[in-house]
Amino acid sequence: MAFLSFDHPWAFIFGLLGNILSFMVYVAPVPTFRRICRKKSTEGFQSFPYVVALFSAMQLIYYAIIKTNTYLLITINTVGCIIEITYLTIYLIYAPKKAKMNTIKWLFLLNVVLFSIILLISLLCFKGADRVKVVGWFNMTFSVSVFAAPLSIIRIVVRTKSVEFMPFFLSFFLTLSANLIASIYGSFTKDIYVSGLISQKN
Repeated sequence: MAFLSFDHPWAFIFGLLGNILSFMVYVAPVPTFRRICRKKSTEGFQSFPYVVALFSAMQLIYYAIIKTNTYLLITINTVGCIIEITYLTIYLIYAPKKAKMNTIKWLFLLNVVLFSIILLISLLCFKGADRVKVVGWFNMTFSVSVFAAPLSIIRIVVRTKSVEFMPFFLSFFLTLSANLIASIYGSFTKDIYVSGLISQKN
């Protein structure tokens, strides 16, 4: 399998490290959802960051499939989809009616409508390398939303004067994974859509 090839050993090493850190990002909210299950209430927690994270993982899987030979991206984001769906299921079980409706609305708009539009445009209007580039740009643009989504919690942090609604480990591993490891991995593989290094050639 291509992802086990050692033709580019540093790319593989940093890709694997990136997967480990991405997994840490995905499991960082576990204490939050254990608390939700224990108290049978979502309290002031927001679902939007998890909806966005699911959308981003879906986008990365699609990108990895059409680019080919990107098994590391497929495996970690498949795991991510399963974890985010689990979080959202728990949230929907314990959330009040208004929060449930908002969560369902965002799930429908992002993960059904917008994802379907991206899928249709890329499949019907583009072919080959052009399709990879278009989906890559979509992916890079919307991946920024994953890093911005936790900012929706800051309002609650300010209001409650408590950081309990913004898990430290989620922010830490997200920053490390996104800003450092992904850039290094993208540099080795010359994938600007993973690294965000626009000056690289694809």
